[in-house]
Amino acid sequence: MITVDTHIHTHFSHGKASVQEMFDAALAKGMKVFGFSEHSPRPDGFDYPTDYKQKLTAAWPDYLRQVSALKENPQGVQVLLGIEMDWTVGQEDYIRQKLAADPFDYVIAGIHFLDTWGFDFAPQDWAYWSDDEKFARYEAFFETMTHMAQTGLFDIVAHPDIIKIFSVDAFTRWMQTASAKDAVRSALCAVQKAGMAMEVSSAGLRKLCAEIYPCPFFMETARDLHLPISFGSDAHSTASVGYAFTVLETYARTYGYSQSVFFEKRTMQVRAF
Repeated sequence: MITVDTHIHTHFSHGKASVQEMFDAALAKGMKVFGFSEHSPRPDGFDYPTDYKQKLTAAWPDYLRQVSALKENPQGVQVLLGIEMDWTVGQEDYIRQKLAADPFDYVIAGIHFLDTWGFDFAPQDWAYWSDDEKFARYEAFFETMTHMAQTGLFDIVAHPDIIKIFSVDAFTRWMQTASAKDAVRSALCAVQKAGMAMEVSSAGLRKLCAEIYPCPFFMETARDLHLPISFGSDAHSTASVGYAFTVLETYARTYGYSQSVFFEKRTMQVRAF
């Protein structure tokens, strides 16, 4: 059974529960390693139409204190301080400064923006585009992933095909093309060369795409590249901690995986599941 969940959020951003409530949910789900990976503050210009950015930035010290206090929990759960750092193009110096400011155990790369557009905000943003227009954005997403990995700033790439969130049928059609397979393979090669892991996430099952992140071609390619995987629920509520992890376990085993990884003090750790 999977007992590691390294992708969760709290009410400090747009989650529904406190740090303590998320930890209590992890205990109830039998987690042995639990990583808090709150969203990062973002630089100016990278915003959603409605946003938690100011609230999160103001409360960041409180968040750090609360997570750090749980590291010495009497239940023996290994609590990790992570961050889902938004990859924002052209902002590498900003990212480096943020990551150097606090003692993170690991850094998740969250790709939610193409240039300054938050592509995972509204389904209607995707509703009226042709396949060709959607395909161009998929290509841009995986080019962005390649550039992100090449910086060497990150440990895990989150929800690797989140770009399908509001257009899964078109994404499935795109994935049948040779250019799509080349784009994905190139991005995952860059992730592997950077010493990163690829997240296998149940979050997509709760979204409009209704699919695990990532789809089977990613799993096949990751296996062939010997790319490590990590598990994450991307939970924003107590009910979503460890969500559908039995499904994720079966999925990962289908592609020959029997171990996942997490990071402690920016060093990869391996755990059987």
